[in-house]
Amino acid sequence: MQQVLDQVEKIDFQSEIYKDAYSRINAIVIEGEQEAHENYITLAKLLPAHEEELIRLSKMESRHKKGFEACGRNLKVTPDLEFAKEFFSGLHENFQTAAKEGKVVTCLLIQSLIIECFAIAAYNIYIPVADDFARKITEGVVKEEYSHLNFGEVWLQKNFADSQAELEAANRQNLPLVWKMLNQVADDAKVLAMEKDALIEDFMIQYGEALSNIGFTTRDIMRLSAYGLATV
Repeated sequence: MQQVLDQVEKIDFQSEIYKDAYSRINAIVIEGEQEAHENYITLAKLLPAHEEELIRLSKMESRHKKGFEACGRNLKVTPDLEFAKEFFSGLHENFQTAAKEGKVVTCLLIQSLIIECFAIAAYNIYIPVADDFARKITEGVVKEEYSHLNFGEVWLQKNFADSQAELEAANRQNLPLVWKMLNQVADDAKVLAMEKDALIEDFMIQYGEALSNIGFTTRDIMRLSAYGLATV
């Protein structure tokens, strides 16, 4: 903990180097919340029995987006949203394709597991090294993200027998994209005192726990988590 405090004291939140990196990291969290907002609206159409809850989650994601926009304004940084859209393009396209094909399981894996676990890991690593304003915003957001993760876990656990094969296929297709995304953002994250190894570790913990809660065995989780890991 002392090491983290020492790191924060050394960070110059107003330096051009910090602001340049922050313009991309801030854009990623803004775009991530926008993607989530849109994805939950799509899921509400695919799962009409859960429409009310999914619309509630989509509205929550929209509030998170506004919070992160305020974080950028607080540091007088303009988010690089073009970069962020490209950053999420792989997962975005795969979600849209799955939705058109009515593949609810794949959509839930991408949004409720991969994107939520990615967000929670990033927020967990960012909070200790954030500026005071962003820390308060992010602490509030991360508490709510666990409820979004929980929706996907509960639905997939209830439908695990019918979903397992599609989950494995969706994992094989989408998890390598996460490792690519982590590599892409590693240098900027480091400027913000967020280490890539810590991001990977936290993501794997969150994702592994989610897979376990759904019904996968420890052996399964080790196998599923390894997809694309060689590229990290």
